[in-house]
Amino acid sequence: MRIGIIGAMDEEIVYMKEALDIYGESTFAQNKFYEGTHHNKEVVLCKSGVGKVNAAITTQILIDRFQVTHVLFTGVAGALDPVLEVGDIVISSSAMQHDIDASALSPDFPKGTIPMFAFDSEFKADEKLVKLAEAAAENLSGPQVKVGKVLSGDQFIADRDLVEYFGTSFNGTCIEMEGSAVAQACFLNEVPFVIIRSISDKANGEAPASFGEFTALAARRSSDMVESIIESL
Repeated sequence: MRIGIIGAMDEEIVYMKEALDIYGESTFAQNKFYEGTHHNKEVVLCKSGVGKVNAAITTQILIDRFQVTHVLFTGVAGALDPVLEVGDIVISSSAMQHDIDASALSPDFPKGTIPMFAFDSEFKADEKLVKLAEAAAENLSGPQVKVGKVLSGDQFIADRDLVEYFGTSFNGTCIEMEGSAVAQACFLNEVPFVIIRSISDKANGEAPASFGEFTALAARRSSDMVESIIESL
């Protein structure tokens, strides 16, 4: 077993990096990959950079070069479900792109659907990893934990109307910029995955300020969840 852990930003991997017993470091596609152990499990930790392309490239490198058997994505997100508050946790039941749109070509390609793709465009998280994440959440004091759909797109959402749109039209629970790309890469390579996101903002007009203020807190909680999952695997 070898577990790949991805975060998009330094803030999203710093706590996990501190927890690892690192024995190797390498660079591929301009990104550093840290090999180490945690709870006697082999782990490869990396920062992908922001956005879906970066996330997909990094995931494929983890799979091809490091032969990871599981992928955990950790970090922060904006809330779509109105009951979620800053610091709450979302465990992915699935992940989907919200910004792919070929609907002008055919009614068979509604927004969020990958055209001429042989599989469902909503990628399901691994059930065992989801259950381990739910069990890990029981050890956290304070935050609310929800299992739901993670939406991803190459834009930072800071608009109340868009929050309502994504929540109702896509049934999204939270929104971010990488998870669905990780999910698709894992799906195509038959590698189990789960996304753990802690809420840093409400994706509304106050989102930029909230993101800056609460990212460290949210990242800490997400990292704690990932550490607990690793211990349980």
